[in-house]
Parts: sequence; structure tokens; C-alpha cells
Amino acid sequence: MTTRIGKTAKRLAALLFSAMLAAALLTGCGQAKQEEQAPVRIGALKGPTSMGLLFLQQDAADNKADGTYEFTMMTAADELLALIVKGELDIALLPANVAGVLYQKTDGGITVIDINTLGVLYMVSGDTSIDSVEKLRGRTIYLTGKGTTPDYVLQYVLRENGIAVGDADGCMLEYKSEAAEVAAVLAENPEAVGLLPQPFATAACVQNKALTVVLDMNAQWEAIQGAEGGRLVTGVTVVRNDFLQANEAAVKTFLKEHEKSAVRINEMPEEGARLAVEAGIVAKEPIALRAIPQCNITYIDGAQMKQALSGYLRVLYEYSPEAVGGGMPGDDFYYE
Repeated sequence: MTTRIGKTAKRLAALLFSAMLAAALLTGCGQAKQEEQAPVRIGALKGPTSMGLLFLQQDAADNKADGTYEFTMMTAADELLALIVKGELDIALLPANVAGVLYQKTDGGITVIDINTLGVLYMVSGDTSIDSVEKLRGRTIYLTGKGTTPDYVLQYVLRENGIAVGDADGCMLEYKSEAAEVAAVLAENPEAVGLLPQPFATAACVQNKALTVVLDMNAQWEAIQGAEGGRLVTGVTVVRNDFLQANEAAVKTFLKEHEKSAVRINEMPEEGARLAVEAGIVAKEPIALRAIPQCNITYIDGAQMKQALSGYLRVLYEYSPEAVGGGMPGDDFYYE
């Protein structure tokens, strides 16, 4: 009897051990699956650079996206930089020159994976006789951000057209602290000239019928650079290299979905306008609807991305090395 009980106990112990082992294996598999599906943490600025994400965000919320994502929207680039540096974001949509600064700050720890927005700067005025850069001669131009990219872009375009800044035969620049102040000047005096980014340029024209876009700075830049030159780039998408190395498949999935989302907002501006208002990017749908085609939301990767972005950063570097972090990024800055 004792032997029989002992054998039974051994069998029960063996069965119990097998069950525990199976449970442990299943738990391990479940944990591994959860780790594989951990969301890609994406940060973006509220503005044109994040508009190309809107349809992807909607798909993610509806569980229709191929990847798993967690989105964070910020109002200042510095906030995004801090999160990337601390490893609290995996992917970020940043101003193009800020990506260069981040590359230097992290000793090459990030890579640009796409261009998400081209030029968004427009010259706005009620003076419709301004149909070329030459017509800016002798005028005062109101703009924001002395020593920032809009300032560098404008001064580059003026210089290349032979117009000196601060010269009696050139033009004067008057800086305001924010785009709303430039719009206020134009509202008071429609004959004034202001450089505004989207969607502020469209909002100014909607709110004051006397105003119109007189010059597209994107077109002016490309007229100088030519077909083989750098493009006027507003926003790019970057990834932390340690995340890219460990999760390249997830990054590639994101790129496919980002491209699809950018195409959709250009093809479906009415829906995009609704999403832009819901995201707090634009105040009203009619403004968003008119602004979206002017925001130059795009998706450019690979060799085309490198050519466009490197040419743009080179122009900024020549004006102020600090604008791109003190030096030109190396080839490892570009994901090809």
C-alpha cells in the first residue's frame, strides 16, 4: 500500500510539474508577444509637420493601423528634444534644422528617416503689385524669429536676388515675437508686407479679405537652387538609433503608414481639416481646408531625402553654423 501511494504521489508531482512548466512557457510567450507589440512612442509639434500624421493617428485609435503607436503632441521643439535625449520618445517629427542640432547634441545618436513637410513660408500683403522678389526692394518686411530659419530663408532669397538687408536700396526687416503679431500689423495696414508660415498665412487672408499671398517662398527657393539643389524643408522625422537597431521592422512599418497618411490628407483635405481642428492644430475647419494644400505635406525618403535636406542645411550652415548644431551632419544622419 505504501509503495502504491508513493507511486501515485510521484505521478501527481510529475503532472503538477508539467502543468507548471506549460503555464510558465505560455506566460513567457505572452510576455514576449507583449514586448513585440509595445507601442512605438511618437512625438510631434502641433503644426504642419504633424498634419501628415493625422490619418495614421485616426487609424491607430480605430485599431486599423498595422503598427502599435503612442502619440505625444507638443507646442515647443525643446520639449520634444528633451524627451528624445532621455529616451522617452522613439520617433519625433522636428523642424529640419533642429534635427541637425539634435544629431550633434547626441553625438550622432539619431537618424532622419523622412521629410514630412516642405516649405510653409509665404509673403502676405494687400499690395498685389508685389509679384516678384525684386518688388520687395525699398519695403519693410515683418516677420518672426530673428536668427531663426524663417529669417535665414528670407535673407538667403533676398541676397540671391541682389537685395541687401538694412540698405537704403534694399529692404528693412522688422521682427515680431510671434506670427499673430505679424498678422496684426497686416490687419491694421494691408499695404504692409509680412512673412508668415502656414496656417497663419491662410488665417490672415481669411480674416482680412484685403490680404493675399503675393509670394510663395518655396517657389522662390527652388528658383534659386534649381532642379538638382536642396529643397526648402520645414519638417523631418527622426528616430533614436538604439531604437532603430532593435526595432527596424517597426520603423519600416511606421514609414509605410506615415507615407500613406501623408497621401491621404492631400487627397482628402475635408477629412484632414476636421482632424486638424480636433487635434488643436488649426482653430477652424474652413481655415484648415484652405491651408492644407499650402502646407506642402509630403513624404520623401532615401536618396531624394538626402539631396533635398543636405542642400537646405548647407544654406543654413553658411549663414550660421549654430543653426544646424555647429557642423554639417555626416552621411549616417540619413536613413537610406
